[in-house]
Amino acid sequence: MSQRLVDLFCEMVRIDSPSGEEERFIQHMRGWFERELGARCRTDDYGNLVAQLDAVDSDAPPVFLAGHGDTVRPGEGIEPVIEDGIIRSAGETILGADDKAGIAAIIEAVRTASRRPAVDLIITKGEEVGLLGAKNLDTSLLRSKIGVVVDTDLLDTVILGGPTHATLDIEIVGKAAHAAMPEEGVSAIRIAAQAITRFSEGKLDAETVANVGMMHGGLIRNGVPERVTIQAECRSLDHDKCERQADAMREAFESAAQEAGGKADVKVELAYHATRVAEDAPLVLAAKDAIAASGLDPKTLVILGGTDALVMGGKGLEAVVLGFGGKGAHSTDEQIAVADLGKAAEILRTFLERLADGLDAPKSPS
Repeated sequence: MSQRLVDLFCEMVRIDSPSGEEERFIQHMRGWFERELGARCRTDDYGNLVAQLDAVDSDAPPVFLAGHGDTVRPGEGIEPVIEDGIIRSAGETILGADDKAGIAAIIEAVRTASRRPAVDLIITKGEEVGLLGAKNLDTSLLRSKIGVVVDTDLLDTVILGGPTHATLDIEIVGKAAHAAMPEEGVSAIRIAAQAITRFSEGKLDAETVANVGMMHGGLIRNGVPERVTIQAECRSLDHDKCERQADAMREAFESAAQEAGGKADVKVELAYHATRVAEDAPLVLAAKDAIAASGLDPKTLVILGGTDALVMGGKGLEAVVLGFGGKGAHSTDEQIAVADLGKAAEILRTFLERLADGLDAPKSPS
């Protein structure tokens, strides 16, 4: 286990970078890549960082390794401590292993690989608030068409893909009135309640979910509420199912409003589309081979959550997700074992060395 890997990780988490405030961290890493790795660095118009490294003893096609630079809150003033081989925050903050442990593991892998293809290192912005960096990534800055996003706690798993995700922003307008004379008004809250009962919610089947996450409305206790705003969503690994569910939810709000004498403005947006890398894709076989070489039993998974890799897939790139080994992400209990951080770097190093031999070379164990 490299002490410099631990030191680098601790250095990175001490730099505040909550979503929307990543600039200082991005600039710090740009300078670090240029100084320590001799990388050629550029930022795109959104502020994502792309650092290009030359190949080492390989003429294999280039590959990208990506992580996100933003963290959730409370993420200001992080001070990491190490106790009994576990790195955690000393205070009432997150640790920031999600995803700075991923970035640190990428760097250690690049530094220690005996051979590797040309590498595009990517640090995205705004992942935690809607995968914004990946959505705005200028892929013309990349030489690579395949790669890995390091952003899950699972060290033994290759995440192959994810769902289509539809978001619904709804505004319902009724008519205000005094609560003592409800017949003179139209309750926007009641319209919303009736609409929600008209569509399925929760786990709809093994690959489809729907949720109403936020509802705000009304001004005073003794008034019939005129306006309500609602935020809802649905996801499915089957693109057509997601679109049908979104349509059903939209229709429920519109019809309930019309019947009550109100109006519903429903905006539906497809945040990203379902993509999946094939189990037998050379990229997946190389990743599984690297996991097996580290002594773990490799697995594959398709998830209902969104990832930068999923968005990149929609941009014509082939990307899977590998793990950094942390636990308790998005909480003040977040931590990572020093050994697991080292294991993540080991897997990525072996992955690069496998790719250096050519995509057809790795043979994943049965």
